Amino acid sequence: MTRWLVGIDEAGRGPLAGPVSVGVVVVPATFDLTLLTGVRDSKQMSELGREIWYEKLRMLEAEHGLRHSVQFSSARFIDEYGIVPAVRAAIARALRVLEVVPEQTEILLDGALRAPRRFMYQKTIIGGDESEPLISLASIAAKVKRDRLMRKHALRYPEYGFDIHKGYGTKKHREALIQHGLCDIHRKSFCKVEKGVRK
Repeated sequence: MTRWLVGIDEAGRGPLAGPVSVGVVVVPATFDLTLLTGVRDSKQMSELGREIWYEKLRMLEAEHGLRHSVQFSSARFIDEYGIVPAVRAAIARALRVLEVVPEQTEILLDGALRAPRRFMYQKTIIGGDESEPLISLASIAAKVKRDRLMRKHALRYPEYGFDIHKGYGTKKHREALIQHGLCDIHRKSFCKVEKGVRK
């Protein structure tokens, strides 16, 4: 019997720096999904819009039985094992933190994501971050927490502008790489093609 519904999405798959982030949202099977009316994929929202929805998520945790976890896999982990294993490790960690019971849970995942095999009731949905409210909320949680972390990294490494581009390969970021080389949170495996970058 399904007692729990789960939405899963990730943020930060493609940047040159920082971790990949996975958001997992868990609600009771009886949860009123109309409470999520208006939620959208994080990529379609402004930074302020995402922050507003993340605060609503926290309210839903306090009042409606929603739970969530955001887990990261570091740049070092990505360099050592690859981006797909990094995402899978973060998914597994989030489900473990939330103590999700496989036999009682239906999981919806965006894109090509997969939960560990023990979760037999899982469905991967192309474009799920646009069509499934729980996946959309998971994408917002993943993006908000990753952006907040990158703003903290910007204080430590101000020369790269992480607070602006969040580690993505913008023109300014690439120029900073050429000027300053790599820092500790750069994904070396993603930066190999950057001309003039000092390893």
